[in-house]
Amino acid sequence: MNPSTRLRDRFRLSLEQRLFVMALMAGFPAALVSLILLWKGDYTSKVQWTLMVVILGFWWGFAYALRGRVVIPLQTLSNLLAALREGDYSIRARSSKHEDSLGEVILEVNSLGETLREQRLGALEATTLLRTVMAEIDVSIFAFDERQRLKLVNRAGERLLAQPAERILDRTAEELGLADCLQGEDIQTLQRSFPGGEGRWGVRRNAIREKGLPNQLLVISDLSRALREEERQAWQRLVRVLGHELNNSLAPIKSMAGTLESMVLRDPLPHDWQEDMRRGLSVIGSRAEALNRFMGSYARLARLPPPKFQPVEVGPWVRRVVGLETRIDVTLQPGPELTIQADSDQLEQLLINLVRNAVDATLETGGGVQAGWKKKGNYVEVWVVDEGPGLSNTANLFVPFFTTKPGGSGIGLVLSRQIAEAHDGSLTLRNRPSGRGCEARLLLPR
Repeated sequence: MNPSTRLRDRFRLSLEQRLFVMALMAGFPAALVSLILLWKGDYTSKVQWTLMVVILGFWWGFAYALRGRVVIPLQTLSNLLAALREGDYSIRARSSKHEDSLGEVILEVNSLGETLREQRLGALEATTLLRTVMAEIDVSIFAFDERQRLKLVNRAGERLLAQPAERILDRTAEELGLADCLQGEDIQTLQRSFPGGEGRWGVRRNAIREKGLPNQLLVISDLSRALREEERQAWQRLVRVLGHELNNSLAPIKSMAGTLESMVLRDPLPHDWQEDMRRGLSVIGSRAEALNRFMGSYARLARLPPPKFQPVEVGPWVRRVVGLETRIDVTLQPGPELTIQADSDQLEQLLINLVRNAVDATLETGGGVQAGWKKKGNYVEVWVVDEGPGLSNTANLFVPFFTTKPGGSGIGLVLSRQIAEAHDGSLTLRNRPSGRGCEARLLLPR
């Protein structure tokens, strides 16, 4: 800083000093004229000195009072804003004049303090609620900064790492054994062991920002318990279905075997015992054959192979399946010619099941069947619509071995949905929103 700048800064007046000087300058002309008239008038020295002191005193006093009327409210506002900056929202400034400019400013600052106080209370309540939820939720939550250092962990995370928060905060993901969770897909499933447990874990990762810096939020949930519960329910459903079918076949077999045993123990044998024996053995054989078919259907359902993807033209595939139906003429409504990657054999079996079910339903009512396809975003939608009686029990459509058709196996729709999901698609069946009948819609990725 050069000498001229330092000299200028030394003689630069503050706001208070400038206000005081300006107040003095405002009263200077009047005071000067008054003093000139006083000293040139025909007054005694005592009167002249007394009035001069009075004039100069009032002049100086009013200038100082004007300075205070402006500076003191500004100092009050400065202190109030400093309190707001420090987070103290309880201080208020007093002002009763709404029409006063400084009073309006003070009222607005008071309103700002009240608003900030309410917002801070709301933020504290929300933070308390969030911390309570994070502490009680049975999901491990971790927050890492841009250097992959742990900045936040909940109780479930402490249990997962088998260490208290005080020992793991500010440690890197590599040191905590979580580096692999911060890599790869944002949503993934891992089979691994942690200090607090092992099994299958669902991992979710999201990018967040704190003070403008990128952070990562890591959520790890234990899937083993949910999977075990699903497995238990699946076994219960399987045992219920198997028990029902086995009882249906074994009950008549047991009854007929008991009848035949009592018959052969008679002495003498009835004259028509050979006919009764053949009839009984025929019943036993037919029920055993039915049980064998049931077990074969179950084995087929459980051994669905993974699809072998290759280019499949949608138009020829749908036309070929529709042409296989000879009982009625299926109306085809073609869409755009498209090619997808899929297993042609599995898709053909899927569509055969849908068309066959539609035709079976319409044979009861004499209606028609329509089929077609269209583009739907990034998917191809293949649909089959019938004019049959519709669906009476939609809850059990995809339950294995559930069927409403005489002689049905109850695995066609289950297999069809498995094939659709193996192709990253979906299969839905519902009653038509307008008119009678049912519609099946198959979505396959393009």
